[in-house]
Amino acid sequence: MKAVVITVLGGPEVLQVQEVEDPELKDDEVLIKVEAAALNKLDSFQRQGVFAPPQGASPYPGLECSGTIEAVGGHVSRWNVGDQVCALLSGGGYAEKVAVPAGQVLPVPPGISLKDAASFPEVACTVWSTIFMVSRLSSGEILLIHGGSSGIGTFAIQMAKYWGARVYVTAGSEEKLAACKDLGADVCINYKTEDFVARVKEETGGKGVDVILDSLGQSYFQRNLDSLNFDGRLFLIGTMSGSVTELDLRVVMSKRLTIQAAGLRVRSPENKAVIIREVEKNVWPAIVAGKVKPVIYKHFPLTEAAEAHRLLDNSQHIGKILLFP
Repeated sequence: MKAVVITVLGGPEVLQVQEVEDPELKDDEVLIKVEAAALNKLDSFQRQGVFAPPQGASPYPGLECSGTIEAVGGHVSRWNVGDQVCALLSGGGYAEKVAVPAGQVLPVPPGISLKDAASFPEVACTVWSTIFMVSRLSSGEILLIHGGSSGIGTFAIQMAKYWGARVYVTAGSEEKLAACKDLGADVCINYKTEDFVARVKEETGGKGVDVILDSLGQSYFQRNLDSLNFDGRLFLIGTMSGSVTELDLRVVMSKRLTIQAAGLRVRSPENKAVIIREVEKNVWPAIVAGKVKPVIYKHFPLTEAAEAHRLLDNSQHIGKILLFP
């Protein structure tokens, strides 16, 4: 099969399509003929050598895909050859075929094309497992999303609105903020021209928000704490600005704050399967009802993976970027 290979660590130009061996299918896995794969920031970090794939994962990038099941392992009962699915991967999505544990596979939601379904697994599992399963965002609360125009951000806006929450977002351009507003965001803050803490306090009468979803880490840490209401929850899903910071515990104690953090790729297959079941039960109905829609910025053929990564790295896109084999 053909797959995108990271030939050496470096910039987008190191990505090359090569002929490689087909994946080996284990008893608890299905083999998917890939229709589309979606890009994620972790793919770029892997290409640069910031993060290595988990032990036993495919060396090829790609954390989510859609396609048609081509074969099933001996212990798999739910899925059959020919089923159209999308899947959460530990790697290997940038290829013509990928093997994935059966518990990490989801049916394509009715009304969604097979190609567009590739945009859902990673963002749906990230958003549901953080601000809903752990931070327990509830109807009537306020969620602040940093990077509201990202793949995760655009999905989180829609899901939080479906759940009855108010949504604040930050983004770095008026075009991105307009896209967030169109998706349902209630308050849109340009972090390049506004102090988001001051705007949050202004909009909430000095109280603050209830939940924050942040992938920046260090540079926003103290300001995030300042932006939270009493009993607020900060959920960290990345450290793009740095991973080391200082913490005044008195701030946490006085406001009864909770600081939470998690990654998705490094979780065990068993843990991912739990999240997948929750997503199918709670998120898929919102997609079927048309309340959460795919937000796709651009499609590239597999042979143009390097160009797709250049777009990913410059962060000018809104929503998801897809690759087609």
